[in-house]
Parts: sequence; structure tokens; C-alpha cells
Amino acid sequence: MITRYTLPEMGALWSEQNKFQKWLDVEIAVCEVHAEMGTIPVDALEQIKTRASFSVDRINEIEKTTNHDVIAFTTNLAESIGEASRFVHYGLTSSDVVDTANALLLRDATDILLKKVDALIESLKRKAFEYKNTPQVGRTHGIHAEPTSFGLTFALWFDEMRRNRERLLRARDVVAVGKISGAVGAFAHLDPSVEEKVCARLGLKAALVSTQVIQRDVYAEWLSTLAIIASSLDKFALNVRHWQRTEVREAQERFTKGQKGSSAMPHKRNPIISERICGMARTIRANSIVGLENVALWHERDISHSSAERVVLPDSSIALDYILQKATNLIEGLVVYPKRMLENLNATRGLIFSGQLLLALTNTGISREDAYELAQRNAMRVWDEGEDFLTLVKADADITARLSAEEIERVFSLDHYLRNVDVIFERVFK
Repeated sequence: MITRYTLPEMGALWSEQNKFQKWLDVEIAVCEVHAEMGTIPVDALEQIKTRASFSVDRINEIEKTTNHDVIAFTTNLAESIGEASRFVHYGLTSSDVVDTANALLLRDATDILLKKVDALIESLKRKAFEYKNTPQVGRTHGIHAEPTSFGLTFALWFDEMRRNRERLLRARDVVAVGKISGAVGAFAHLDPSVEEKVCARLGLKAALVSTQVIQRDVYAEWLSTLAIIASSLDKFALNVRHWQRTEVREAQERFTKGQKGSSAMPHKRNPIISERICGMARTIRANSIVGLENVALWHERDISHSSAERVVLPDSSIALDYILQKATNLIEGLVVYPKRMLENLNATRGLIFSGQLLLALTNTGISREDAYELAQRNAMRVWDEGEDFLTLVKADADITARLSAEEIERVFSLDHYLRNVDVIFERVFK
């Protein structure tokens, strides 16, 4: 991922230095288990642990000749360790190291993402309660529908992010699995207990069965989970972009001192953070397709997955980390215009109460079809002639013959639409 969208903690996790350190952690854990089991001398283990070091630059230099990064890595280790290096990588194949180290990286990356998810969840909860009793027009198909609570939007997003947190925890569990089973996964040169002990030492589960690699459905699930979370953030940001449209202007991103919206038009306040979230979500979703494509490999393995994973695993976690933080900042700094919401509620001159009028008429004993016709014929005049819906309803003899003036006034009250908000909040935040 480019530096522009890389935050320090996640960027450091996916650095070349940390990747090779995780490889070394795996190699040393294997040596420790071998020493405990008597496979290699204890003094060799001490020499390995004391002397083992690597240089990213040196590994890259060696790889120019070997054209194999793991061999370049072990060669560099041998340069620092000396004679005992013959016990490093004992009985292993490259993917034993790479895939087990990947499990450590993906687990740690997930922990960073979980912290960001938790921060967003808390922000959404605060906004939900802050605007629980703020009326806003609800929209379906982009058209004014019925009144709702602005706070319900954040309650909805809170609930969705809570599900995303559960998904991320499941993905963390699925991906935190290592393998130390050799070239085709058959333990030809290692006892299966080595794998179990190494993985336990590293805080991982041992794969129940593997080929030369950890099966890529687990990576696909992890990437798909990140894609789902990114899609939720995409949805949230898209809503903000809608609220910020000039014709709507119910809420907008915080516009800071010195910020510029356009190089040509000084008046512009553009939803740039929301648009950035939407754009980067597309990248994360696209990367999940790569994860799915990597599930099918030739026989016990090929290497077609490797090059793609070097891109999509770090990029997806770095990008999601970035837009999670941006989404939290977006919600925390959101500028809300309740007065504008009331203006928009009234923009259709009472049409938002047509559903309640339909029910009130139906309750008088006429058929739903007849009640619908009475409400719609007046509603269409509002659309076409710019009339006021309440005025037309009060002047419609067919309606006033069934509903009193007091009953009609109750139909046109916002209170009815917000009366169960507390019940919904109790269900969401219990």
C-alpha cells in the first residue's frame, strides 16, 4: 500500500523487517522443540538463539542469485550463526516458515483492526444517543418516505459494526493456524508432535491436515471478512455524501480551518473523506476476489498464490485500518443540521403523512383500496399542483365524512413516527 494510506502501526507490522523477524521466530521455535526432543544438540540451539540475525538488504542481495527469498533468508542466517546453522530449517519446507509466519502477521493485523472497530462502535453509540430524538425524513428509492429518527441511522450502523466485530473475531480464529508438516504435508521428516509444539509455542493452532501449504480458504475467509467490513464503511460514507449534497445538507464532514474544497471554486466543501472511504472499499473488495482465486492450487501446491498474497494481504489490512480510522474521525466530527432536517421534512408539504392517513381511513371500515385511492388522489395534487396536503385532506368531503378534524390533525403529527424509538434503542443497546 502506498505511504499516503498507511498508518504507522499497521505499516510497521507489514514491513520487510517484521516479516523476516516472524520467519526467524518460527525457525527458532522449531529449533527449540527439536532441542527439547533431542533432535538437535542443546548447545547448537543456544548458538542459534544467541547469534541468529539478518539484514533485509543482505537478504535482498542474496536473492538476486538464489531467486528464492526463503533460501536467501536462511543463507543470511547461516552467515551470522556459523556451524550450528546446519540445524536451522531442519526438516522444513519454505511454506512451513512462510505460512506459519503469515498466521502470526494476520493474527496481529487483525488485533489492530479490532481496536479500530471498537473505536468506531463507541463513536456510533454516542451519536445514536445524541440524535435519538432528532426527526429526519426517511427516504426510499431516494424519495421522501416517512419521518424517522436521525439517531436510528447510527443505531443501525452500530449494530452492523457489532456483527462485523464478530466476523473479524471468527476470521482471526480461522487464520491463526500454522503448519510444520514438510514438503507435501505428510510429515516425512518430522513427527507431527513437532508441529503441535511449535504452534502452541507461537500461540497458534496446528492445521489438522495440510499439503505443502495452509489451505487458502482460510485466507479467502479473512480477506472476505475485511471486504464485508469495508463495504459497511462504504455504506456509511455514502450516506454522509448524500447528507452533504447541497440540496439535502442535513449533515456534512467537518471542514477544518485552512482546508480547501476545490482548486477552481473557493466556495466548495466536498465530502472528500467519505469519497476516499468509498473508493478504498472498492480496492479491499477486489482483493477478496484474489483470495478466492487462490483457493485452487495444483496438486499439493503451486506458487501462483504467493505473488498475489504479497500484495493483497498487507494491502487489505493496511487499507481497512486506514478507512476505519477515517470513518471514526468522520463520525466524531460530523456537523449536523437539525433545522435543515425539519425544513426537508416539510419540503413535500405533508406528503410524508400519507401512510398514516391510509391507515386512519382503513380503520374507519372502508377497504384498503378505497382508502388508498382517497389518500393518493390528494397526494398527486400536491406533487403536480404544489398544494398543501393537509389543506386538501381537510377539504375532501369523502375523507371528512370518515375522519374528524381532530383525527386528521393526529394523522399529521411527528410524534407517532418517533414513539417507538426508545423500544428500538433498548433492543440494540441492551
